[in-house]
Amino acid sequence: MDFAGSAVPGVARIPHDAPGMDTARILGPIVAVASMLLIGLVAAAAGSQPVEVTGWLLVPDRRPFDAKLVERLRVPAGFRVGVFADDLGNARMMAVASDGSVYLTRPEQNDVLLLRDRDGDGHADEARTVASQLEMVHGIALRNKTVYLADIKRVYAAEVQPDGGLAAPRTIVDELPDGGQHPRRTIGFGPDGRLYVSIGSTCNACREPNEEHAAMLRFNGDGSGRGIFARGLRNTIGFAWHPQSGELWGLDHGSDWRGNDVPAEELNRITQGADYGWPYCHGDRQPDELLSLDPPGTTKQAYCKTTEPPVLTYGAHSAPIALAFYASGPFPPEYAGDAFVAMRGSWNRNPATGFEVARIDFEGERPVRIVPFLTGFLIDGGKATFGRPAGVAVTRDGALLVSDDANGVVYRVAYTGPPAAAAGR
Repeated sequence: MDFAGSAVPGVARIPHDAPGMDTARILGPIVAVASMLLIGLVAAAAGSQPVEVTGWLLVPDRRPFDAKLVERLRVPAGFRVGVFADDLGNARMMAVASDGSVYLTRPEQNDVLLLRDRDGDGHADEARTVASQLEMVHGIALRNKTVYLADIKRVYAAEVQPDGGLAAPRTIVDELPDGGQHPRRTIGFGPDGRLYVSIGSTCNACREPNEEHAAMLRFNGDGSGRGIFARGLRNTIGFAWHPQSGELWGLDHGSDWRGNDVPAEELNRITQGADYGWPYCHGDRQPDELLSLDPPGTTKQAYCKTTEPPVLTYGAHSAPIALAFYASGPFPPEYAGDAFVAMRGSWNRNPATGFEVARIDFEGERPVRIVPFLTGFLIDGGKATFGRPAGVAVTRDGALLVSDDANGVVYRVAYTGPPAAAAGR
């Protein structure tokens, strides 16, 4: 039986004496979806009786890219979507150089591509490999004519050559924590000139043996001075600094197998020394009642009161991947200082959610709402998709690039005007 694109319900029964790791008995037809066996991973619940949670396995069927499908994509009035490049494989994170060159990481190909639009028509006319043999290379940042790259265990630095190619990458950070459930690291340089590395959790909901998991690490620019900047972040892949305030913002993934709408994805203002609660808390400092573990020396209820709540939330299981601020450019003035987020999309929710790019609307330096911006990748009533947004980046001419890691396409969203009011608040 083919379950691709079908919603498959399952009930997770969590006994009181479960060990508190990612184990559970799954009752009901949790079966193959898209030819892959998925098993619900839920931790134990406090209390004397088992807790049942209905979870869903719904993996929309992947449809191949077709240029005609671009017409199905929707953006606010005054914007237009085109294809910057295609046939790129596992296209993930991007960084844009001052000359307009776009560097793209491909974790499944273990390499980095250079994309260039030499004639300025909005389509890349050059694509070549500039780094290779970097296992699951994912994170990328540009600083002072040097490209920084992160794979599972290391951060590398590679000088940009006159032709846009990269010198041989040299290791500046080694022995990052094991990947576990979230092996893809992202990196960025803050206004302080220091290097930030996001390390996801090894599990869905558990007590991590290594304090560097589920944390934001910070280093000096040369890779020295290693330390934990913030903790309690399950998987904050997408993070960036506000162009005016310099504050660090990131979107964290909530745990799976807590139902359709819990926990929400969290937009956090990430500050030094703060604890954002995972695995014990979610949402507005709410204890995770499906986790049997308490923090050492206290209860979840007491502990959660000491953690940082999110500033805004978004739909559960949307899977935010990359975040980029729009400082200035041809987009309407209302967009200056806003951020764009690639929501890769759900597998643990019915109906499916995500599969879009969202806009974080800032009023000054304060985010006020998160709204869809680029939609339409879900088709056939949500049973299929022709794209999973993964990376976002702003080009030198002020367009928004969106990578799709499923079909290997990089889309380009440009503002053509003039109805700025329709595009704004």
